[in-house]
Amino acid sequence: MHDSRGQGELFDKFLSAKIENKKKELEINSEVLKRWQQRVQKFQHPFFIDNFKEPKQSELFPDWPNEKVIQLNPLRLTPLPLNFWRWPNNPHQGPAIYLVMDRPEHLTTPLLLYVGETIAADRRWKGNHDCKTYLNAYSEALVKADLPRHLSIRFWTDVPKQTKERRALEQNLIQRWLPPFNKETRSHWSTPFTTFESLKT
Repeated sequence: MHDSRGQGELFDKFLSAKIENKKKELEINSEVLKRWQQRVQKFQHPFFIDNFKEPKQSELFPDWPNEKVIQLNPLRLTPLPLNFWRWPNNPHQGPAIYLVMDRPEHLTTPLLLYVGETIAADRRWKGNHDCKTYLNAYSEALVKADLPRHLSIRFWTDVPKQTKERRALEQNLIQRWLPPFNKETRSHWSTPFTTFESLKT
């Protein structure tokens, strides 16, 4: 009679090796990350370049985002470090739209990673936040791939005080820019570092 324990041990080793190989296949390297960044940049690049131009005729119709959305240039907003909320005096107060960005050195324009809205610009980024989870995974992937990161957050305070109107503005910006860390657009970009993180857990 054969000892089934040996077969079980062999199967366990085979399964462990298969999982490990799959992890290695998905492991993030600099080329994978750069390709992902380039995909996002290719889509967003025209908005950084065209923001100083007059709206196109088609953009004047009601089903297009309003002029404020079309003309917003994130590069005109002051970049702050992500831990700005620890400062004794926060530079922004009250209602705002905030934008989280990175500036990869190998690209000609930045990446707009996340768009959010808040009633209190000095408090929204404290504590837990969905975007922070993605930013941590993204930062960790960049470090492992030996790629620099230049993350910043920018606040746009020329926004409606009414929450409903401000959220509508936020959604228009999300639909225009397709920032990859917003829940509405995550599946569109298939972020490689979050796929790898989910496999590890």
